[in-house]
Amino acid sequence: MTKKKEVDPRAYSRLVVDGVKQAPSRAMLRAVGFQDADFAKPQVGIASTWANLTPCNMHIAELAREAAAGVDAGGGKSVLFNTITVSDGISMGSPGMRYSLVSREIIADSIEAVVGAEGFDGLVAIGGCDKNMPGCAMAMARLNRPAVFVYGGTIRPGARRRDIVAVYEAVGAHAAGKLSDAELQEIERTAIPGPGSCAGMYTANTMASAIEALGLSLPGSSAQEAVSEDKRTDCRRAGEAVVRLLQQGIRPRDILTPRAFENAITVTIALGGSTNAVLHLLAIAHAARVRLTLDDFTRIGKRVPVLADLRPSGRYLMSELVAIGGIQPLMRMLLEAGLLQGDCLTVTGRTLAENLENTGMYLAGQDIVRPLSSPLKKDSHLVVLYGNVAPEGAVAKITGKEGLTFSGRARVFDGEERATQAILEGAVRAGDVVVIRNEGPKGGPGMREMLSPTGAIMGRGLGDKVALITDGRFSGGSHGFVVGHISPEAAVGGPIGLLRTGDRITIDALKREIRVDLPAAELRRRRAKWKPRRPFAAAGVLAKYAKLVGSASTGAVTEPPATPRANH
Repeated sequence: MTKKKEVDPRAYSRLVVDGVKQAPSRAMLRAVGFQDADFAKPQVGIASTWANLTPCNMHIAELAREAAAGVDAGGGKSVLFNTITVSDGISMGSPGMRYSLVSREIIADSIEAVVGAEGFDGLVAIGGCDKNMPGCAMAMARLNRPAVFVYGGTIRPGARRRDIVAVYEAVGAHAAGKLSDAELQEIERTAIPGPGSCAGMYTANTMASAIEALGLSLPGSSAQEAVSEDKRTDCRRAGEAVVRLLQQGIRPRDILTPRAFENAITVTIALGGSTNAVLHLLAIAHAARVRLTLDDFTRIGKRVPVLADLRPSGRYLMSELVAIGGIQPLMRMLLEAGLLQGDCLTVTGRTLAENLENTGMYLAGQDIVRPLSSPLKKDSHLVVLYGNVAPEGAVAKITGKEGLTFSGRARVFDGEERATQAILEGAVRAGDVVVIRNEGPKGGPGMREMLSPTGAIMGRGLGDKVALITDGRFSGGSHGFVVGHISPEAAVGGPIGLLRTGDRITIDALKREIRVDLPAAELRRRRAKWKPRRPFAAAGVLAKYAKLVGSASTGAVTEPPATPRANH
């Protein structure tokens, strides 16, 4: 008979507040509201990403208070603290976007630092914008203390079902003379109606769904509107749940197994999710010491179809998916088809299959999520490509609507701004492969998202006539024939740094290849003449990040490699 493991819900806080020696610690905590009884309770940190600088996070202070109330009602002692956020949507297309992916590491580091320093026994983390979510999950995996993630929720649609991507594409349409100044301003004024994360299956909603599929969120957390009573209830329940996890001794690495990551990848594909999920799931797996590679996305993607007709390439918004039941019915459909691993543990203390036992199916007549018998695409839209342009891999978002192959002449740009200007001025034409380089993790630094150039391409009506490849990455709102994460990046001498305008490039999603039509000897000659560019930043956080960050093909993480755990 296996001996039941001893569980100490106060394993960390007792080191901070118990005994005569810790009287100074207790004195400090009394000043922030602790009473005598609180010192005997497990302490739970509530990591809030509140900031009044983006709609995605402007409401999260209220949600954090709800989570704290749940912890206190469940028998724990909550302690609120903040970490940062930056807005991708606001910084997009500007030098400030270099800080976006960097912020993922800062968020993970800061949560780890606070929880570690204060001796919290557990954690509830609430994220709303793209990098909050993987940053929170990375911190949970590193700390390995009982924890629950809560998604801040999706925004409601703007006028005429608009969202932020509508504004980016309107800029391209304006440049093409299809929209007047007044029409552009009207779209700008009405697209974003209030709190919540961007409205389509862009990176925020993708990562919220992936984290729920991993088992780190309560069922339903990823598919709720930011301003709904459901979301406030979700936060209270998360606070109560983390106290139960403390009592049960269930930790994030008990949940974050290789099979759980397979579930997250499966759900991401079925939803038609963002390419950023590849980058972030690799990073979360790294923090959890789980071996996950680009080839796992290919292996799983061969058997998982795209089912959800969601923006950016589809028709519907996340709030419309919420209205028909969210992702839980989709997950049940996938489970019953043998596409999900039902025995994976979750933060409910139950398995994924147990969580889905009482979940109903979508009502007949809805066409947001297709049946398995009639998918939008029979295999994954996230296509990992290799070839002489990307020996270590690249990630394409190929829904099939753009076609499955593209061959054209390269139009090479060093940096996003030059490419966007050329597109808006009409210098990019049908048949071109736009190459944007020196935007990788080190070279950017920060691996900026290319929503401005892809939005401009779509707005000018070139979405099915032009391809774009980059060592940077894409917003979840990008669509069209796009390939990012090209590795090795230009800044370290990768082949993308050797391309020249006029070279013929072929992208083949069927063969999973991206190649330039040049003999190996010519590439060697070009490499012999190649010299690294001067770094963008010589000091500060960008310089530190550029020095530490690894390849996009392994998640663009700043931690050294860890020994993977044995597969469960």
